[in-house]
Amino acid sequence: MLAVLALASTAALSAQSFRVHIPADARPLKSGGERASQPGPIDGRLLLLLSNNPDDEPRMQIDDTPRSQNIFGITLDGAQPGSVITLDNSATGYPHAHLSQLPPGNYRVQAVLNLYETFHMADGRVIKLAPDRGEGQHWNIAPGNLYSKPLAITIGANGMPQQQVEIELTEVIPPIPPTPDSEFVRRIRIQSALLTKFWGRPVDLAATVLVPSGFDQHPDARFPLMLFEDHFNDGFDEFRTTPPDPNLKPDYSERFHLAGYNRIQQQEAYSFYQTWVAKKFPRFLVVKIQTANPFYDDSYAVDSANLGPYGEAIETELIPAVERKFRAIGQGWARFLYGGSTGGWEAIAAQVFYPDHYNGAFIACPDPVDFHAYTNIDLYKDANAYFIQGANKQVEQPAMRDYLGHVMITQRGVNQYEAALGDHGRSGEQYDIWQAVFSPIGPDGYPARIFDKQTGVIDHAVAQYWQDHYDLTAKLEREWPQLQPKLEGKLHVYVGSDDTYMLNDAVYLLQDFLDKANPPAHAEVAYGPRAEHCWNGDPNLPNAYSRLHYETQYLPKIMQRIQETAPKGADLTSWRY
Repeated sequence: MLAVLALASTAALSAQSFRVHIPADARPLKSGGERASQPGPIDGRLLLLLSNNPDDEPRMQIDDTPRSQNIFGITLDGAQPGSVITLDNSATGYPHAHLSQLPPGNYRVQAVLNLYETFHMADGRVIKLAPDRGEGQHWNIAPGNLYSKPLAITIGANGMPQQQVEIELTEVIPPIPPTPDSEFVRRIRIQSALLTKFWGRPVDLAATVLVPSGFDQHPDARFPLMLFEDHFNDGFDEFRTTPPDPNLKPDYSERFHLAGYNRIQQQEAYSFYQTWVAKKFPRFLVVKIQTANPFYDDSYAVDSANLGPYGEAIETELIPAVERKFRAIGQGWARFLYGGSTGGWEAIAAQVFYPDHYNGAFIACPDPVDFHAYTNIDLYKDANAYFIQGANKQVEQPAMRDYLGHVMITQRGVNQYEAALGDHGRSGEQYDIWQAVFSPIGPDGYPARIFDKQTGVIDHAVAQYWQDHYDLTAKLEREWPQLQPKLEGKLHVYVGSDDTYMLNDAVYLLQDFLDKANPPAHAEVAYGPRAEHCWNGDPNLPNAYSRLHYETQYLPKIMQRIQETAPKGADLTSWRY
């Protein structure tokens, strides 16, 4: 009888399904991420999106928060233009693992095809990935991706539509127009020889530079450089040369529990501009680098088996080019790093991997700096990333919490989200980029898995590789006699004691080493009581405000450091006009 019921359920699932029509003129991505001139076989991730929220297109409603709508994905490998692809219960889903789990009701359905490019790597591998196309690795807005217009449907039992649903990929996401330079915000783009060789096709690096007031009027001035490590960013939203818009409709920030936060941001941005142009304000360059890649919106600024030599490319190609064009002093005593979250990890990593290149790093809420606390996972001792095994039960582990400690998503859930977006570590999301940066190349040519996405079982051989190469506390412990003279007084670490992603746990372990380091580190570590992600060290202002002040927050300490460490005869005056 059970076998008969199973067959009946399978028949019900296959009776109706979602049929996605690939256009007859569909063009694949060629080398460089541009669409080919002629139709041809298509590679990519086909995503089916279902939403019961009418506020926006379904493709704009998918994330790792409780608000997320539904996504189901399958990989296309050589799909023919004009073909029809069926999505059924075998598709990988989130928050529901399978279509059969969708509650009955009215939905709007939409499909997006995230196109892949074929990379012929220098080491002989051939892999398929979604290249960045100037959008910062966001599949729902990536130029060239195909999508459908939303369609209203009704879902019946077993998560299937009440009738056959035909979905046409009629729309193409347009290119992103270049952003023009302005008096204060300027750009530079170079082709990296190192990365071009690694990826087997041209790869660019770029930077956005906030130049000081009077930059053009003082051609003989040379400036200190502040490298603001951040996610993909083609501008300075925190810098505004005009007063706030009086007609701006106030919004509400759920993150900071503030009404009218958009107005606050505009006011703070305008206040920063007023500070920036004030007569006695120190003149310096603020540089945001752009290193979006086929795995994520950022490279993590280190050399990696899967991403390539981004660390060397940044340090030996991009930064020198920026310094030449924008007249930086160009010496280690006049370079500083700061950033939060991903940028916080990059700030400490760049300072530790290239200790002579920078004179201090201001490290806010860094991604895990010790893999004994990979968020709340001990990669070396735990058997499973998703749960703690008790005597008689398994306790699911959180991946994100709110300011009161409520669990927003579990470790299993966030990795289910990534699995729906892409297999082989191709989601373009957080755990997959950590894996891509820190792992060796796996047997399939993609990053070796640190843990199984379905079961959570940790691969301790891969974890050992992580420890040997990218566990920053472990690196400091191993190399402290050589690193201490180059890092003394340079490390400043800040994190909220209630960080949303539990990143404070790894900082505790880092501090344990720094406090007992011999010779002494003379490092600074501070915690924001009751502060979430991403507290950056301001004891007087709430994080909603301090996060808008990175460019000026650490300036008094930077100016003091310059005075104390600049070599004899160094230029301390041309930039103080």
